[in-house]
Amino acid sequence: MVMKLPERATQPAMYFIGVTTSQSSIMKLFPLWAKELGLQGAVLKGIDIEIHAPASVYREVVAFIKNDPLSLGALVTTHKIDLYEACKDMFEYLDPYAELFGELSSISKNDGRLEGHAKDPISSGLSMEAFIPPQFWKDHGGEVFIMGAGGSARAIAAYLFNPKKAHNMPSRLYVSNRTTPRLLRMKEIMQEINPQIHAEYIHSPEPTINDEILSRLKPYSLVVNATGLGKDRPGSPLTDACSFPLHSLVWELNYRGDLKFMHQALAQKEAKHLHVEDGWLYFIHGWTQVIAQVFHVEIDPETFARIESISHSFRRGSA
Repeated sequence: MVMKLPERATQPAMYFIGVTTSQSSIMKLFPLWAKELGLQGAVLKGIDIEIHAPASVYREVVAFIKNDPLSLGALVTTHKIDLYEACKDMFEYLDPYAELFGELSSISKNDGRLEGHAKDPISSGLSMEAFIPPQFWKDHGGEVFIMGAGGSARAIAAYLFNPKKAHNMPSRLYVSNRTTPRLLRMKEIMQEINPQIHAEYIHSPEPTINDEILSRLKPYSLVVNATGLGKDRPGSPLTDACSFPLHSLVWELNYRGDLKFMHQALAQKEAKHLHVEDGWLYFIHGWTQVIAQVFHVEIDPETFARIESISHSFRRGSA
């Protein structure tokens, strides 16, 4: 894949920095949302970059946005950590979440300053509040298993194990990842956020290792696919021989792709009494958080409800 920069913007432009951006529903949803939000003339353009691209590629993209007056910002997926590490010195402001997690999902401008934000802690929290019962951890004492140690995984763990939730948090955290550097960095981040938690960080180059961890989980746990597998790359972090814990919540962060992980969970849904959630609401929260930042608009609960309704209608119509 060869990254191609867009041409200089001639109208207010926001960018989507990803891997297969043309396949995302946001390309058709953005005009509908922009109309609802009163963003006259605003356009969304995709910038596709190969996974773990050279630092020079990320710097070229950020420099283009920074120096083009009508390029107002971007949402970043997949590349959140790599882009931060390559470009953090190019920003006049990085929010505390971006600096703590070492990743950013939002690029925006404010009075000439280039700003970077990590919005996942907010969007993942809002998404979980929609499907995790209010006293779930307090009532059942379940655990959390997150496969992947990137930006979304860090944000989810930070939300669940916020010390302010001490009366209602999972009893243990398991995190697995195919490579060790991000795993070790996530361990450092979580020790800073809450050094009191019981946690295991497991190197899992093979899906059978994830199967084994899954088999150890208590009933009423949460299992999360934060690897990206099933969207930009096919497959699942588990094998078809996996066994989900009873009465558990299963969260597939993707909403498009082969979604193999989600289908593995759905195959056991009835027998194991599982609640299976895809990444659609997470997608909506993630995008609305960044759009609000880029265009400096407020999206209050009533406006979000209208955007959610528009999005669900679109999804039903395109299914």
